[in-house]
Amino acid sequence: MTSDRKLAEAVMSRVPAMIAELPPLNASNAAAAWENFAEVMLCETAAEMAGIADDYAPEHLHVQAADLDWWLKRLRSYGSLFLGEETTVAYGDKCSGPNHVLPTSGAGRYTGGLSVHKFMKTVTWQRATREASRALGIATARISRLEGMEGHARTADVRLAKFFPGEAFDLSPSDDQPQRGQAVAE
Repeated sequence: MTSDRKLAEAVMSRVPAMIAELPPLNASNAAAAWENFAEVMLCETAAEMAGIADDYAPEHLHVQAADLDWWLKRLRSYGSLFLGEETTVAYGDKCSGPNHVLPTSGAGRYTGGLSVHKFMKTVTWQRATREASRALGIATARISRLEGMEGHARTADVRLAKFFPGEAFDLSPSDDQPQRGQAVAE
């Protein structure tokens, strides 16, 4: 992607010649990739380019631009990001990068490259006080009923009744919000 038409045209004219100079097997693979998958996009703004890059979520994303810090702060979806002409995907693949196992096929939208974190188990836990159950129970019962999840609502009801005997709570969904499956009058 570029916002410079001359650069886009130069890339389209130079790449076939560069491919032709590769050894036969490499040239064949690169030619097939260029013909079947390559895109040269002309964009209006850096923001447009960044948005498209995030939509594509490429395995490797190489940015050559004036304000590299802007790109680093803005881009969110990629396997590995290479900033500036001093970097190259080959550096990351062969020696400078943290790994060479990166998300493909747009998976960079929701995951990063392989790291030690992929082998670590992440667990969560909760503990609440009886007093905290007042606010949590009311909110849980009402939200659950709004979502049509009566079983969840009743687990909150039981705790409110046990921890705060004799108190009355409005545990119904809000009057102005329909429950799931409830018809809405227009």
